[in-house]
Amino acid sequence: MSKRIIVLMLSVFVLISGVFAAGQQDAAMDEGPKMLVINSNQSDPSTKAAVAETVALFQEEYPEIEVQLNTFDHEAYKTAIRNFLATEAPDVAFWFAGNRMKFFVDQNLFMDVSDVWKDEDLYDSMSSSLNSLTINNKQYGVPWSYYQWGIYYRMDIFEKYGLSVPETWDEFMSNNDVLVANGIAPVTIGTKYLWTAAGWFDYFNLRVNGYEFHMELMTGKASYLDPKLDKVFDLWGDMVKRGHFLENHATYSWQEAQAPLIKGEAAMYLIGNFMMPDMESAGVIDKIGFFQFPIIDPSVGVYEDAPTDTIHIPAKAKNVEAAKMFLAFMTRPDVQDIMNPGSLPPSKYASAPDDRFKKAGFEMLGKADGLAQFYDRDTTPEMAKAGMEGFQEFMVYPDREDAIRTRLERERKSLFE
Repeated sequence: MSKRIIVLMLSVFVLISGVFAAGQQDAAMDEGPKMLVINSNQSDPSTKAAVAETVALFQEEYPEIEVQLNTFDHEAYKTAIRNFLATEAPDVAFWFAGNRMKFFVDQNLFMDVSDVWKDEDLYDSMSSSLNSLTINNKQYGVPWSYYQWGIYYRMDIFEKYGLSVPETWDEFMSNNDVLVANGIAPVTIGTKYLWTAAGWFDYFNLRVNGYEFHMELMTGKASYLDPKLDKVFDLWGDMVKRGHFLENHATYSWQEAQAPLIKGEAAMYLIGNFMMPDMESAGVIDKIGFFQFPIIDPSVGVYEDAPTDTIHIPAKAKNVEAAKMFLAFMTRPDVQDIMNPGSLPPSKYASAPDDRFKKAGFEMLGKADGLAQFYDRDTTPEMAKAGMEGFQEFMVYPDREDAIRTRLERERKSLFE
């Protein structure tokens, strides 16, 4: 072999080696910072800001991970998640505990994250939320917030008309009649997006029939034509017919329905504690009080709605390692403090409630005989949609009760039997 050929072969070898090495470098560079994609439904200004602050802190502690935060409109997210979990899944998805989570677990769209619970000792710090995130002894998400539902009211309006905080149903209805007589809407509500009406159904059913029957109904084991529900709709319809709810409520979102309360044109709002940052922004926080939904039947246990907000790792997540790091980060007590400007942190090691509304909720939930998640979280999405449409219709046309309940029962049978 001539010297010229040897030199040529060496040159080719060096060239190929260089190309190979460059290819490896390019591949490494292509990997770049680890991308973590998070889809969030926290579009309300206060929690949206809290999520952004939390993500910024996470990136400070893990600069090797680049976070892409996608925030969806809260209502639109409920539809979008069904699509993106099955197609272009993020690494982390905000969602809800209970049956809402189970719906996606049953379709193998959420990942088992029991190892995060074990590694972060969440069985201790998050024990109150364990059941709502467990299916067949496995955990499929972690909680970051929960909050009480109850009745927020204008203390100045109650004082003006000599009203006391009602403890019984009769006292509640008597107050409402006084308010109507004085041109004040007793209860504001915006049912444009349906779910606020479900809050009233939940509380009527929990107060009249208790937790066991309520959950039988949520899981399709009880009928919407069951005579036990007659009193629920009788009490609800009575309020509608006596003008106790805000007029034209079907045209308002829950946020828009805050305006009458802020202006002093309505006296009460059955809602979650997430509303309080808006009351503070509106400058009326000092006029707002809180009380538990009145007792209707003293022989029935006292159960409350306490929805739990959660995050999950989709089964098709690309960066599972970073996703689990983010889940662990979100369960830290200091991070849960940031994430809950208007709600309660599920971690028992987070800071104690520091305002009167959180304290009231903390005390109320601590004494409750049991906690429900909320109508649209405790039953299937299909049943929730049909149910909430029916509840909104009932609040506008109470005389359609028989037709509405018959329609809901037909839907229940088609979904559960």
